Amino acid sequence: MLNYITTGESHGKYLATILEGLPSGLAFDLDFVNAELRRRQGGFGRGGRQKIETDCVEIMGGVIRGKTTGAPLGLILKNRDNTVDALPDLERPRPGHADLAGALKYHQSIRAILERSSARETSMRVAAGAACKLFLREFGIEIASHVVRIGPASLPERSLTVKEIRALTKDSPVNCVCPKTARAMIRVIEKARKQSDTVGGKYEVRAAGLPAGLGSCVHHARKLDGRLAGMLMSKQSVKAVEIGEGDRLGSLYGSGAHDEIFYSKSRGYYHRTNRAGGIEGGMTNGEDVVVRVTMKPIATLARPLASVNMRTKRTEKADFERSDFCAVPAGSVIGEALVAYVLADAFLEKFGGDSMREIRRNYDGYRRQIRG
Repeated sequence: MLNYITTGESHGKYLATILEGLPSGLAFDLDFVNAELRRRQGGFGRGGRQKIETDCVEIMGGVIRGKTTGAPLGLILKNRDNTVDALPDLERPRPGHADLAGALKYHQSIRAILERSSARETSMRVAAGAACKLFLREFGIEIASHVVRIGPASLPERSLTVKEIRALTKDSPVNCVCPKTARAMIRVIEKARKQSDTVGGKYEVRAAGLPAGLGSCVHHARKLDGRLAGMLMSKQSVKAVEIGEGDRLGSLYGSGAHDEIFYSKSRGYYHRTNRAGGIEGGMTNGEDVVVRVTMKPIATLARPLASVNMRTKRTEKADFERSDFCAVPAGSVIGEALVAYVLADAFLEKFGGDSMREIRRNYDGYRRQIRG
C-alpha cells in the first residue's frame, strides 16, 4: 500500500524522500512534520552536527492547498554542511559501522559508504513517518515513545498510556518518563563523553487506538509483528526488537504469559493484560501495540578501536568522524516514525481507498462489524 524511498548523503546538498500511497484529501500539516524533525535532532548526548543543521523540509509535490492529492508525496531537506566533495576519505574502517563491508561490497571508498549509511538518513524516515502519523490521527490512532534504558541506568517496570508518556516526557532531555531515572541516564552519557566512549540503550514505542485485525495470519510477509521487527531492525544501531513482554515470555509458563479475553457491550472484545503487546497471530488484537527496541552504542568512538588500514593492510586505530555519544533519545523518535509507517501501511491494506472519504466509509463499517 505504502512505499517510501530516500536519497541524499549525510554531507551532500540535500536529503529527500518520496512517499507513495497516501490517499487524497488528507490535511497535511507541514509544521507538524518539521516539529518531528526537531524532536529527532534533540536529546542529551548529541554531537556537533546538530548545532549546524536546522532540519526543515519543503514540499516538492503531492500536496495542493494544504491537502494530499493522491500523488506521491515529495519532501526535501537542504543541508547547511554540504561539504561532501571536500571531505577527506577514510582508510581505517570503524568496527561496528558499515565501512568495511560496504567498501568491499560496492568497491567504493569508505567516504562514499559512510555518507549514505550515516544515521542522518533517518531524518527523511522521520519526515515520511510524520506524514503517516497525520494519516493515523484521522482515525484516532496515536503513537508515543520513551527511553527505558541507557547503559546501566534503567526505568523500573511500569505500563503507561500514550497520553501519560507524552505528558511525562515533555521536558525530558533523554525522553524518559521518570526524572530520577533521567538524571541517572544523563550521568551515564556524561561518563561516556568524558571517557571518549559511546553508550546504547533501549526505548519503547506504544500505539493506541488500533482496531483488531490489522496484519494477517495467512502468510509470513503479511504478519504485522514481522513487519514491525523488520522495519525497526533496518534502523542504524538497532540490534534487538521485542513485541510486548518479548524476551521475558521465555521464562514464564503459558498460564502467566497469555492475555485472557473478555467481552462487554460498551467495549466489545478486550483483554485485561497486554503481554502480547497488542499483536496475536501476526494481527492487532485491539490493545495497544507495544514494541521495545535495543540500540547498541554508536560505532564512531573518539578513542578509536583497532582496525586495519585498507591501503597498507597494517593494524592501526580506526578513523574518527564527528558523532554523538548517545543517540537513544533521538532513536526513540525515529522508532515512532517507523512504527507509524508500518501501521499506516497495514491500515491502508485493510481499509484501502483512493480518498480519505472512501477509507473512512470502509473503516466505520468494519468497526460496526467487529463490535459483534
